[in-house]
Amino acid sequence: MRLPRFLLPPKRPGWRQLGLAALLGAGVAAGQAPLYWWFAALPALSALIYLAVRSVSSGWIGFAAGFGYALAAMFWIVEPFFVEADRYGWMAPFALVLMAAGMGVFWALSVGLGARLGAGPALRALGAALGLVAGDALRSYVFTGFPWVLLGHIWIDMPVAQAAAYIGPLGLSLITAALAALPVAGRKPQVARIGIAAALLGVLWWGGAQRLATPDPARAEPVTLRLVQPNAPQHLKWLPEYRMEFFLRHLALTATPPEQGQPRPDLIIWPETAVPFLLERPGDGLEMIAEAASGVPVAIGVQRAEGRRYFNSLAVIDPEAQVTQVYDKVHLVPFGEYIPFGDLFARFGIAAFAAQEGNGYSAGPSVQVLDLGRLGLAQPLICYEAVFPQDIRRAPTRPDWLLQITNDAWFGDLSGPWQHFAQARLRAIEFGLPLARAANTGVSGMIDAKGRVLATLGMGREGVLDVPLPAALAPTPYARFGDAPILALILTLSIIIYRLRQRYRVDPGAQRV
Repeated sequence: MRLPRFLLPPKRPGWRQLGLAALLGAGVAAGQAPLYWWFAALPALSALIYLAVRSVSSGWIGFAAGFGYALAAMFWIVEPFFVEADRYGWMAPFALVLMAAGMGVFWALSVGLGARLGAGPALRALGAALGLVAGDALRSYVFTGFPWVLLGHIWIDMPVAQAAAYIGPLGLSLITAALAALPVAGRKPQVARIGIAAALLGVLWWGGAQRLATPDPARAEPVTLRLVQPNAPQHLKWLPEYRMEFFLRHLALTATPPEQGQPRPDLIIWPETAVPFLLERPGDGLEMIAEAASGVPVAIGVQRAEGRRYFNSLAVIDPEAQVTQVYDKVHLVPFGEYIPFGDLFARFGIAAFAAQEGNGYSAGPSVQVLDLGRLGLAQPLICYEAVFPQDIRRAPTRPDWLLQITNDAWFGDLSGPWQHFAQARLRAIEFGLPLARAANTGVSGMIDAKGRVLATLGMGREGVLDVPLPAALAPTPYARFGDAPILALILTLSIIIYRLRQRYRVDPGAQRV
């Protein structure tokens, strides 16, 4: 009995093809922060789609490309394992390979199944491109979500990113995939299709530039924020002989007088897990913070406990050293802040990286917005939470600005922290909200409601930024509707491509194009 063709295992392409696909995947990764080489990423993605739809197995090509993409874009994933190298260092190569293989599986399914939607070179190319966008969408939501280095992120530093205010990150991925697929949507690339893609990109670029040139609203009442960046290396941060030194460094930066002619800050912001004590057992810590702030409230990153549960939190300290508001991080980092089946893994000495106490953190009850009086409504985002626009949309009311505290010292200083900073810029664009970001070792900065960086402290620098808080824009279409319209469009286009396939009287499994 002969099995149907779709049940047969796919034939593996030659190693040369797989190696080329991996190199093309790395080329696509060059579009991500900190390089932003979109002019390299787009041609690499076009060549990848061209190779995939003409291969004996698009899925294998997708796997190799995704593997190369992840290695080039996310090699920083090994950095946390070397913070305590004697304990965790042996895991680093396994984590890197498994992470890259996981991305490869996403791309294998995306490219393989996408290419099979259509028949003929044009529809197969469009299907493969659409599959990549669907893969970005899937990766943004499943297994708690990991929307990092999406295809559309290559535009964050360019005017094209302004489209995210209307179509969000998945819409940017759809634009990227369409621009890459159009030149190769045929039996061979043609100058006419390349010209159409270039013209579409030009229109998007022009539209973004026009939005950036539109005058911004002014705040009704000026507000100045102080962002504190202590530059505490992660491998030293919690050592007994350094804990107090870094705490005193925070205090000294907090007490620094503003430059001549500059106003006093209205709020001082410390980064994530900035203090060496639990919120419930501060000793004299809160009084020391209030004294250094000299009458200015301070938002600090702090750990707190309830019984045997621990939380990664942000607390607001008033001038009388009283805790007025507390937010507990809701969206935790798997294996970084908590371990699934943590009690079992703890028997083997495997615990969450970021937790100072216990084997991990517990998630907070809900997304919150803090009422900071004349400073307006601020939505707190602790580290990883700035990666998820869907979580920001869950806020009970629209904030006036976004407040992110983070500790990116876990991820080295090459690309991981810059990619995280880029995501913060994209959130500002998507929601039309300014974002203040205080990071332990960098990148700290003030971002306006169009994603422009107004002031920044780069990696590995100690200091403060005294910066005015920009005004918010009107709610954006993306803030109102989220990813739903783009997800519906992905589904609709998939159905159209599949229906057009019915016009071809060919066997897609046997087709050679």
